[in-house]
Amino acid sequence: MQAENGDLKKKTIKTMKGKSAFKDEIVKRLSQDECERIWRDAHKRLYKMYADHVDLPKGVTMHTDSFIFPAAAIYLAMKEVDPGMAYDVMKKIMAEKSGKTGKMLAKFCRVPGFKKFFLGMWDSMSHKMFGETAGFKNVFYPKEKKCFRMDITQCPYHKYLTELGCPELNVLFCENDVQSYGNLPGLKFSRTKTIGAGDELCDFKMEII
Repeated sequence: MQAENGDLKKKTIKTMKGKSAFKDEIVKRLSQDECERIWRDAHKRLYKMYADHVDLPKGVTMHTDSFIFPAAAIYLAMKEVDPGMAYDVMKKIMAEKSGKTGKMLAKFCRVPGFKKFFLGMWDSMSHKMFGETAGFKNVFYPKEKKCFRMDITQCPYHKYLTELGCPELNVLFCENDVQSYGNLPGLKFSRTKTIGAGDELCDFKMEII
C-alpha cells in the first residue's frame, strides 16, 4: 500500500508539471500566495481522484488520467478561491492548447497525401481511442472514400466530469475538437450536437473537400 501511495504521488506530481500553463495563467490573475494555494489543492484533489479510480481499465485511463481528472482537479481548486475566474481560465488555456494542435495539423495538411492519410487514420484510431475499451459507446458507419463518420452515444468525459461535480467542463473538451480540426485546409470537420451540451449523442464527421 505504501509503495502504491508513492507511485500515485509521483504520478500526480508528474501530471501537474505538465499542466503548468494553467498555473502560469492563474498567477497572472491572482497573488502568488493564492496561486500556490490553488495548486496545492489541485495536487490533493488529483491524487484523490487517482486513488479513487485505481481499477479503471487502461483504455479509460488514457482519457481520465491525462485529461479529465487533471482538468477537474485544477478547476475545482480554482473555484474554491475565485469561482468567477475558474471557468474562464480553463476555457482560455484549453483553447490555446488545442489551437496549437490545429495549427500543426494545418501545416501537415499542405503536404501531398496527408489529408487522405489523416482521414484513413481516423477509422483505426477511433476504434482504439474512442471505442468501448476506452469507456465510449459508438456507432461506426461504413467506410467511405472521402468521409469518416461516427456517433458517440456514451462518453467517459461526460460520465466522470458529472461524477466529480463539474459537468460544465465537458463543453470545453468538445470545443477542443473544433479548435483542433475545424480549420484544416482541404478537410471539413462537422458536428451538430454533443452529449456535453445535453444532446443524446455526438455526431462526428470528417471529410475531404
